[in-house]
Amino acid sequence: MGLLNTTTLRQRRWAWGAGLSAIALAAAATAVLAGGQGDAPKDDKKPAEKVLRFNPSEVVQPQLAKLAARIEFSGPLVAPNTATVRAKGGGTLLALNAPEGTRVRAGQAIGSLDLEDLRQRVAERAAGVEAVRAQAAQAERTHAANESLARQNFIAPTALDTSRAALDTQKAQLAAAQAQLQTMQVTLRQASLVSPIDGWVAKRHAVPGEKLQAEQPVITVVDLGHLELAGLVGTHEVARLKPGMTAQVRIEGVAEPVPARIVRISPAAEPGTRSIGVTLSLANPGELLRAGQYAVATVTLDDPEQRLTVPTSALVGSDGQQQVWLIEKGELKRRLVTTGRRDAQLGRVEVLKGLSADAQVLAGRYDNLREGAKAQVDAGKAAPKANDKADDKPDTKVAAATPKAGG
Repeated sequence: MGLLNTTTLRQRRWAWGAGLSAIALAAAATAVLAGGQGDAPKDDKKPAEKVLRFNPSEVVQPQLAKLAARIEFSGPLVAPNTATVRAKGGGTLLALNAPEGTRVRAGQAIGSLDLEDLRQRVAERAAGVEAVRAQAAQAERTHAANESLARQNFIAPTALDTSRAALDTQKAQLAAAQAQLQTMQVTLRQASLVSPIDGWVAKRHAVPGEKLQAEQPVITVVDLGHLELAGLVGTHEVARLKPGMTAQVRIEGVAEPVPARIVRISPAAEPGTRSIGVTLSLANPGELLRAGQYAVATVTLDDPEQRLTVPTSALVGSDGQQQVWLIEKGELKRRLVTTGRRDAQLGRVEVLKGLSADAQVLAGRYDNLREGAKAQVDAGKAAPKANDKADDKPDTKVAAATPKAGG
């Protein structure tokens, strides 16, 4: 029992001593922290405003440049040399030897008709001619006899005039009958189905065994050696076009543009569209192009003068309310501008009002720009000046405070 009390007492003394040591260490740590905070200096100044920094390639000056105007119009290609073979007489279509897509030559037989009915009518007209010829011969003999009697004063002059009129009538009827016979013979000759031009069979309008009427379409032949593009141009642009001007035509399914020439400009606008038809002619020697392909024509008009321009990417806002960002006296400024002609290929736009030639313009579009913010261009290559051939595309390196925007 005495031994147990002694051990317990020692344990209690050790726990008490450890607790006092922990309290002392905590107090010392608190004093050190309090002392450190007390020694730190107080800074009551506001943080300096951040300066937006731009690379030299991101800031440009307006340049003088010629901006070519481009007028575009579109439409399907058409083959002006297109012929439709028609049945010249009624009859059954016996054969059609030219499927669609077949190459044919002028004068080539492409089918045959049952022309028995037409042959019967030709024979009927021929018999009619012989009948009228016999009547005319009889009238001529009668008139000759009357002339002999008139010389002997056996008949009155009026009877001779009557016989002469009857003879003239018979001659006229004979001429009419012969003309009708010739017409039927020509119809019979033309009734054979032949191609009138060199080209390709574009469409068949009838099938063998079908009963055809006179002038009914049978087949359509297209000459692809020469094609045209007919499109509409606005009345505000058509005055700048003239026949003979060249154009480039981009055709659906064709990699390279095809040269063309303006051949016709309509004298009147299309009703309700305020547009005027313009027709281009383009050669197709290899016949690789096809009628009906969709095409877009571009006519390029040279610019006669130099214009103050900026990159299209520098413009912010929609048409009519466009603006640019400038660096002026170390600060960002927003400036409304009036624009004019554009050149999509060069990526530049004419500035009519709002900018001077020495302005420092941000060449790209950025988010979170604030008017009046401090800005500067990093030292190095100076911003491109007017009339310098510089790359106006903005550098991809931009200050973190002004990330690029998509629009």
